[in-house]
Amino acid sequence: MTYDCLAFIGRFQPFHLGHRHVIANALGRARHVIVLIGSPNVARSMKNPFTFDERAAMLRAVFPEETAAGRLIMLPIDDYAYNDTAWVVAVQRAVKRAVLNHANPKGATPHGLKDFKVSLVDYSNDTSSHYLKSFPQWDLVEIEAPYGSIAATDIRRDYFCRAPILPRDTCPDEVVTQLEAFRLTPAFAWLVAEVEWAADYKKSWEAAPYAPTFVTVDCIVEQSGHVLLVRRRDAPGKGLLALPGGFVGANERLRDSVVRELKEETSIADQKGPIPPAMLASFIDDSATRVFDAPDRSERGRTITHAYLIRCPDRRKLFKVKGGDDAAHADWYRLGDLNPREFFEDHWFILQTMTGI
Repeated sequence: MTYDCLAFIGRFQPFHLGHRHVIANALGRARHVIVLIGSPNVARSMKNPFTFDERAAMLRAVFPEETAAGRLIMLPIDDYAYNDTAWVVAVQRAVKRAVLNHANPKGATPHGLKDFKVSLVDYSNDTSSHYLKSFPQWDLVEIEAPYGSIAATDIRRDYFCRAPILPRDTCPDEVVTQLEAFRLTPAFAWLVAEVEWAADYKKSWEAAPYAPTFVTVDCIVEQSGHVLLVRRRDAPGKGLLALPGGFVGANERLRDSVVRELKEETSIADQKGPIPPAMLASFIDDSATRVFDAPDRSERGRTITHAYLIRCPDRRKLFKVKGGDDAAHADWYRLGDLNPREFFEDHWFILQTMTGI
């Protein structure tokens, strides 16, 4: 074997023949292959429909012997949508942990990774792998893809519809079997509804001379170690947790939009009754506002949101809230209890960035 470990980073949504080819070649060159599976800490969406466990099951089904023998190691790598450095650190730590815990010969006493020959592996000519430049400490092993360019986006487009097309020509048989079973789940039906909603929404403005840019606001409302969240009533993201917020009115200033959306979606009130707009505005922390403008942050299209941190005064009893407008439910959630996989779009990452949790 040329290498002790080769690491392969991807989302595998779903795992296809190109992925299989890279891993099979890597197993022929290294004693261990570390597969780092991205986006395990996000809710299901059109871009990330399968959970970490479901994708790990795909790999185990394709490489059962290598997995059982410990030669194929699968680890989750959380997303950090607005902190590239944190993601790079997560990859570095995961590779180090995998090498020292799984690939360490009995009796070896390595100092970090310097006693091991570790490299990254990827497709040659894969323009989507720009992140590989973030790891100059590791060489890159490039493998030619004999299947041409297989796009997981195309596989998802054909599969998540009312008459799904199974990717028999682009995915391993073991994965196709799992996709056949997944068609019968509530999660599949939910995803198809999301796909149809997005298609209809984009069709409503397709006659425009160019794609519009939407401007929204989001509220991060804190009180006594809690954050105020809503449960979405309808698509997109039906049933997911979200920050209170919405579209900015045509004749509205951003701060006014924040207060209006907060009142409409949560009916926030103290013991005396509804909190006046001027008082809510006074709770805004003007030193902690931020624009979130990742181009692909919303399936609705190009959507730029302005996030405002609203610090409500600490109380033994939290302000009263009730879901309204397009929020099915509103409630206070303990910051320490939050699950990133329950959040709509990038709202978890906005909350994480704004609060530092």
